[in-house]
Amino acid sequence: MSAKPLILFFKEIHKDDVPVVGGKGANLGEMANAGFPVPYGFAITVWAYDKFLEENNINVDIRSVLKDLDVSDSTRLEDASKALQRKILKSRIPDDVAHEIVKSYRKLSGMFKKVQVAVRSSATAEDLPSASFAGQQATFLNVKGETELLDMTRECWASLFTPRAIFYRVQNKIAHEKVKISVIVQKMIESEVSGVMFTLNPVTNEKDRILIEAVWGLGEMIVQGSVVPDKYVVQKDTFSILSKEISDQAIQLIKTDGVTKEVEVPKEKIDRQKITNEEVVQIAKLGQKLQDHYYFPQDSEWAKDKKGDIYLVQTRPVTTIKETSRRIKTQEQGEAVVGTSPFLSGTPASPGVGVGEVKVLKSPSEIEKVKNGDVLVAKMTSPDYVPAMKKAAAIITDQGGMTSHAAIVSRELGVPCVVGTKEATTRLKDGFVVTVDGAKGNIYMGGKVKLEKAAETPAQVYNKSAHLKTATKVYVNLAEPERAKEIAKLNVDGVGLLRAEFMIANIGIHPKEAIKLKKQKDFINKLASDLEIFCKAFTPRPVVYRATDFKTNEYRSLEGGAHWEPVEPNPLLGFRGAFRYVASPDVFNLELAAIKKVREKYKNLHLMIPFVRSPNELAKVRRLVASEELFRDPAFKFWMMCELPTNVISLEDFIKVGIDGVSIGSNDLSMLILGTDRDNAEVATAFDERSPSVYWALRRVIRICNKHGVTVSICGQAPSTYDDMVEKLVGWGTTSISVNPDAIGRARQIVYNAEKKVGK
Repeated sequence: MSAKPLILFFKEIHKDDVPVVGGKGANLGEMANAGFPVPYGFAITVWAYDKFLEENNINVDIRSVLKDLDVSDSTRLEDASKALQRKILKSRIPDDVAHEIVKSYRKLSGMFKKVQVAVRSSATAEDLPSASFAGQQATFLNVKGETELLDMTRECWASLFTPRAIFYRVQNKIAHEKVKISVIVQKMIESEVSGVMFTLNPVTNEKDRILIEAVWGLGEMIVQGSVVPDKYVVQKDTFSILSKEISDQAIQLIKTDGVTKEVEVPKEKIDRQKITNEEVVQIAKLGQKLQDHYYFPQDSEWAKDKKGDIYLVQTRPVTTIKETSRRIKTQEQGEAVVGTSPFLSGTPASPGVGVGEVKVLKSPSEIEKVKNGDVLVAKMTSPDYVPAMKKAAAIITDQGGMTSHAAIVSRELGVPCVVGTKEATTRLKDGFVVTVDGAKGNIYMGGKVKLEKAAETPAQVYNKSAHLKTATKVYVNLAEPERAKEIAKLNVDGVGLLRAEFMIANIGIHPKEAIKLKKQKDFINKLASDLEIFCKAFTPRPVVYRATDFKTNEYRSLEGGAHWEPVEPNPLLGFRGAFRYVASPDVFNLELAAIKKVREKYKNLHLMIPFVRSPNELAKVRRLVASEELFRDPAFKFWMMCELPTNVISLEDFIKVGIDGVSIGSNDLSMLILGTDRDNAEVATAFDERSPSVYWALRRVIRICNKHGVTVSICGQAPSTYDDMVEKLVGWGTTSISVNPDAIGRARQIVYNAEKKVGK
């Protein structure tokens, strides 16, 4: 736009106008022009905001107040916010700006009327694909009359400088001067029912689902999490309603006598479904059209008025489509195994497992109670809670659904979260230690990690150790290609255990079935494509690929697997590992072909053989590898997993077969030495990777490997969990350890300290 209009009506606005009317305004204009049912209105542009700042000399105040502000100091942050908001609220709106606002309001109202409007902030860094800025600026409902509209416009401008908005911009490295604010003025809808809609499942990322939530009255209660909404899941294309969860709702937010009030829901409506099945489908179809229009999954707000008409009042791109275990700073990523039944349950809102000490917050004023690694418990969160949410190992709320503030922000931060428990703040007390399973919505008493280990997040520990160099290599255990690029940026020496199972499962078909259907080339290409992602990200650092170690019960779950896999009484000690490669060389050759293909471009890919029962078995596998000419390249490394007692006892005989490295699988080795299934709750307390017998085995393996010039690593769970074990391994002379991503920083620091003690 060549001119700089102070006002733009929706018909003049399109999705590319974010710099002029902000994210919310651009989307409303785009929807209105595309024919979606949007309550009509106009935007007070950022140029009006700029003119207001300039004529009142407020830019000078912004620069001086926010320069070098430490946002972690909550007192200074609060003082800075109050100073700027006070200045804005007391400043005069320029005459030409005020005139245009009033003229546009009268045009929207019609002759001799004063229509009620919603006045909504729309920042230029809001509702973007990379960040939602959920709840950062203000919205005012049921505004009526020119004077009130001008006052609320100032309030919206001031909301750009709330403590939470300032904090959020600093945390997201967005310069304050680059964020401007527009104000949206829109006809109010007298909502009988309101809600939100995602055109995918925001927790599981299932793209063939549309999720709709609904509450009686105005939709602010969903965002605030004040009530648990109805939840409807609709299948795309067929628009079949796959599931419905109807929630009792005792209070609602409505307009009465021109004022927005919280009132009781009539008794006959408390347990009723908020919208009919037909309306569920109608809203879902609007969602599908929105996604088709924007070419991207949408997070939308809708309202149904008393006449039964449905409107869209906002849409934004979904900002949380990312791998569910992307974070370095999670506490634990696996299943929670801490009891037979959960202490509390709610709606799963953000996946992952977090363990920590409970801190119950009655209001945002108590956020200082939450320390790194605590579990934040509240009735519901708001943007004021964000500083504490960033520290939390997990978040639990009494209220809210998958689209409440707690859910949206938790997913964006990658913090495990369970919402809608109804009684977390009354049943959980400060000091309780709990495990939170955000994927299943369960909270268990107790936890798998010691409380003192949560004093600092893994991310903070990593930052302290990012510059350290050690003689003992610190490798990482990985499985998901989506994480390769992210983890490769860390202070890690390579991948010590690249698990095949995740990649094979993603291919989805049993390898024998692929061969039967003559699809082995597809199988090889898909596996090679995933392997290349890791090799490219880590080059020239080594990537040690452990060949498939699916057990028969796991292989049976793949397409066609039931036709090829026997039903075994004890898969742990059954048809797995090296024995399988010898028995089915056609399947093993698929993996070797993929490795060979990747090594044409990346020489940092190496092979590790799991669960080897005898030197003779290892020799047969080695011949299969040699047949693919992989040993012609002297840079190629051939490793063996050491996870059976026979590997420890006869290690020198295995070395004679010809291996370059050994990696100790502490999980299986400990189980087989101790005769204890760590996954069996009846005997799990007897499982101890630090027992004298296991330590004897570890020390023997390291000593023999050092004697024969073979590298030795350990890649089980133990070094990721036990700091004292890492110290012992370094002292015994291990050449490397391989740990989970969240343990990289801690492990590097421990190795560094241990090496100083032994003089490495």
